Amino acid sequence: MTTLYIDADACPVKAEAERVATRLRLPMVLVCNGGLRPSPNPLVSLKIVPDGPDEADKWIAAECGPGDVVVTGDLPLADRCLKAGAQVIQHDGEVLTMANIGPRLATRDLMQDIRAADPFHQGGGRGFSKADRARFLQSLDRVMAAALRVGRG
Repeated sequence: MTTLYIDADACPVKAEAERVATRLRLPMVLVCNGGLRPSPNPLVSLKIVPDGPDEADKWIAAECGPGDVVVTGDLPLADRCLKAGAQVIQHDGEVLTMANIGPRLATRDLMQDIRAADPFHQGGGRGFSKADRARFLQSLDRVMAAALRVGRG
């Protein structure tokens, strides 16, 4: 069965994802280190992992597979989930695939190196907008429909 996994610690679209999971009657798992309130929605479960670097990422990567969808902004986690056969969508609605994850990881690593070499070079990200939320919902609908086809096949 298709499951929607949310890398929940810094996810700004948990409510939107829950709406989609509820409409499709699919289980959704919020994975975090703690600090989130459990949802009263019976389709939504909360998995609290031990404190430590990347514990939520490790759990999600180990659990997801073909037919599942993972929502994350973490590119190394996205790469692991794609390799496990899951579909991955970022908070702004961008769908990550095996075709685009390599260049995204390379850019991430390059920017990390630039920041390490020049501590004054800090890239300030743009704010999260209503348009990002709308794009996320549209993308999640498409990705979930595709995942349901894979899950049944």
